[in-house]
Amino acid sequence: MDVKRIMVVGAGTMGSGIAQMAAQAGYQVIMRDVDEKLTARGLEIIRGSLERFVKKGTLTDAQKAETLSNIKTTTALSAAKDCDLVVEAVTENLELKLTLFKELDQVCSNGVIFCSNTSSLPVTQMALATSRPEKFAGMHFFNPVPLMKLVEVVRGPLTSDSTVATVRDVALRMGKEPVDAKDTPGFIFNRLIVPYLNEAVWAVYEGVGSPSDIDKAMKLGGNMPIGPLALLDLIGLDVQLHVSEIFHREFGDQKFAPCPLLRQMVRAGQLGKKAGKGFFDYK
Repeated sequence: MDVKRIMVVGAGTMGSGIAQMAAQAGYQVIMRDVDEKLTARGLEIIRGSLERFVKKGTLTDAQKAETLSNIKTTTALSAAKDCDLVVEAVTENLELKLTLFKELDQVCSNGVIFCSNTSSLPVTQMALATSRPEKFAGMHFFNPVPLMKLVEVVRGPLTSDSTVATVRDVALRMGKEPVDAKDTPGFIFNRLIVPYLNEAVWAVYEGVGSPSDIDKAMKLGGNMPIGPLALLDLIGLDVQLHVSEIFHREFGDQKFAPCPLLRQMVRAGQLGKKAGKGFFDYK
């Protein structure tokens, strides 16, 4: 399938990043959100990101202008009818996503491919909310989208080979490195990183080492660019707790059970960098 027009639903951090990379790749992009203030903010995020690349010398002013010219914004979901591919990047709420895809299914022709940027929710369940489960796949980008190369292309049991091939081609054209993943909780990356981060919390809880020493050990001994506890602070402890609970429920395996310290810190509002305090102090 020859994709020319892409709608990105959601103009937040992830949605704006996906829209930027699609526009840089030469696609005609429609970035949609429920309010014009949100789409305007998304455009400002994109402009700021592009300007940083210009200052680094990795993008020219002409390329910046061309990228911006490839992006249109709207609050109308009906604009998806003229697109070849729709990438959903709204809040990680299953009911919201199901409602959205049901609406898109009514708007779009049968040939349009649907993708979800979900990091933990079941792709197959979303696909079955539409009349085109064979044209539905996960397309999981990583934050910050303009910098992170990985895209997990998630195949459900009903996803067609041609849909996977098209989504992979789009990711490659956007300068990403796609990997194929099965529709299981967390796919590949989060399936491995979530228990790793949870184990780091257990290490603090059990007094194995201080947060700074635990992070130092993993950075120097494991050649990690960032320690697990600093990464948790960056992600948000509430996000880690939410995903851990999903894994625990879906797999029924005690190894995914969140550490009690994680629950305590979330209850205390110590959510990490966004709250000013987590395992480290950011005030």
